[in-house]
Amino acid sequence: MVYLIDRRMQGKNKSAVNRDRFLRRFKGQVQQAVARAIKERSITDMEKGEKISIPVKDVGEPSFGHTRGGVWETVSPGNRKYVKGDRVPRPAGGAGGQGQGQGGNSDETGEDDFIFELTREEFLDCFFEDLALPDLVKTQLASISEWRSQRAGYTISGTPTNIHVLRSLRGALGRRIAIGGRPQRRLAEAERELIGLLGTPVDDNDERVLALRREIHHLRTRLLAIPYLDPFDLRYSNRIKVPKPSTQAVMFCLLDVSGSMDQARKDMAKRFFILLYLFLSRMYEHTQVVFIRHHTQAAEVDEHEFFHSRETGGTVVSSALTLLTKIVRERYASSEWNVYVAQASDGDNWDNDSEQCLKMLHETIMPAVQYYAYVEITDGPPQNLWHAYEQVAQMHPNFAQQRIVSPADIFPVFRELFRKQPK
Repeated sequence: MVYLIDRRMQGKNKSAVNRDRFLRRFKGQVQQAVARAIKERSITDMEKGEKISIPVKDVGEPSFGHTRGGVWETVSPGNRKYVKGDRVPRPAGGAGGQGQGQGGNSDETGEDDFIFELTREEFLDCFFEDLALPDLVKTQLASISEWRSQRAGYTISGTPTNIHVLRSLRGALGRRIAIGGRPQRRLAEAERELIGLLGTPVDDNDERVLALRREIHHLRTRLLAIPYLDPFDLRYSNRIKVPKPSTQAVMFCLLDVSGSMDQARKDMAKRFFILLYLFLSRMYEHTQVVFIRHHTQAAEVDEHEFFHSRETGGTVVSSALTLLTKIVRERYASSEWNVYVAQASDGDNWDNDSEQCLKMLHETIMPAVQYYAYVEITDGPPQNLWHAYEQVAQMHPNFAQQRIVSPADIFPVFRELFRKQPK
């Protein structure tokens, strides 16, 4: 039997195997820390790593100690204060006399919590774990952006199919000029001198004539020895991989904050919006997020107010769609922007307003957006807004709707909304 021990290091002399073992051992503490981080983070910061702290008591190693058992008595020499049978009062401030922690001056030493930093991929794995993500999808969401091949000058080595003929011939011509330039000039001068001598009454066997002929022969032989194309002249087209440039995307988050949308429903909506942001940020280099909250009136807000504001009221969904149309027309009307909309609501809306929403989506919004996803967060039967949106889904293939009942439904719904369509 052969045993293989993986002792590879993972940056800064850290063992990848030990790191994975640590994460498995303290899985519960890491998940609790990640859950706390999710509540405090913004949507746009979700794809970063995280520093988490684990109490020292949770990482301590168990140990066995030896002590005397049973009941035993002892006599301390020099004891003038206590006698047998006296009760010793408990020290103030807890164990250790003055206690330890905030505000204490204990003589005993303590230890700070253990700080551990999760990478981006580890943080995403912990974030997705309670949503029962398939490993394949987790890998895709945590993958790097696509690459494309791009020409990057020339190289002196490569395959024959990548030979650049023009560049190679240009280099060969330059080499021949550089090597044969001086001999070529001297050859022309020697030929002119020979013609001049032969035009005078001199013998063909004259020493000067013979010397010029020998020099001319030597120069011509030297020039003919210069190869027309040398392997040194060959140049090959060079290609490198660069990140594939992507266009810009804007995601509109529409949240119903009417009285029926309690905190649990808002938390499920936030987790759905986080998934959508992570998905888009890996498809597009630049992704912006616009938050719109609405009850009877709609307003563009920041993320904190989007999820934590206590303002509430009735439900008029058309107010959010009207504001959405205005923002797209004023700020994202260029063809460089890909517009995505995600709407979360419990589906309760005025009947006449649902008809107004149907008209706005069909005539104005759907032609301007790439994709519109509506999630109805309710544990009851579908509401009137759901029935109105069913008509939109029949008319526009880039509109989709799903229902979320519990947190376990968040990712299955997300995957259903954004699965690859067959070509």
